Amino acid sequence: MKRIALLLPLLLSSLPARAHPHVMVVVTSEVIFEGGKVAAIRQRWTFDDMYSAFVTANLGQDGKDPTPAELQPVAQTNIESLKEFDYFTVPKMNGKKAAFGEPKDYSMTFDSKEKTATLHFTLPLAEAVTPKTFVFQIYDPSYFVAFSFDRGEPVKLLSAPEGCSLSVSKPKSLDSEDSKKLNESFFSGLSPGSDFGAKLADRAIVACP
Repeated sequence: MKRIALLLPLLLSSLPARAHPHVMVVVTSEVIFEGGKVAAIRQRWTFDDMYSAFVTANLGQDGKDPTPAELQPVAQTNIESLKEFDYFTVPKMNGKKAAFGEPKDYSMTFDSKEKTATLHFTLPLAEAVTPKTFVFQIYDPSYFVAFSFDRGEPVKLLSAPEGCSLSVSKPKSLDSEDSKKLNESFFSGLSPGSDFGAKLADRAIVACP
């Protein structure tokens, strides 16, 4: 099954050529509280139809869509390959970078109508913490993959203490000169530590009294 699903940097070179970004992902997240502390982020990543077709190729029988059971090895391989990149999720707790433990409850589903695949997984924090502020972004530093929060209800708080609030901020638009630079030559020349994707990433902000 690994032939079809090494997510993002590992098999994206096999995708049909197109300009940056090469893969689009719509994200919904749930911030899970336990005992008044932030304990985990539950993620739901829906891939664009082209990438979805790529990762589900040769799955499904007799013309049917792939089942969750058929997609489970795909989900597992994706999760394993994402570990090296910290799951493209950057959390800060009370102003300091936070760390995640091992992901759990991962699976993949396929939407027959939209023809899109969705990866589901939960990222527990390495240590649950009582937040004053909890901020996280989801992005690929190289912007090969473009993550964006869903326009409907992008982030939810589950079991949050009374008084906690949530906001989602959009990144500042690039000026015209910077926009002109965004070609394949620009992206191929990015250094590994450039962290360009952070400039175009949505930001979820949780504030508690």
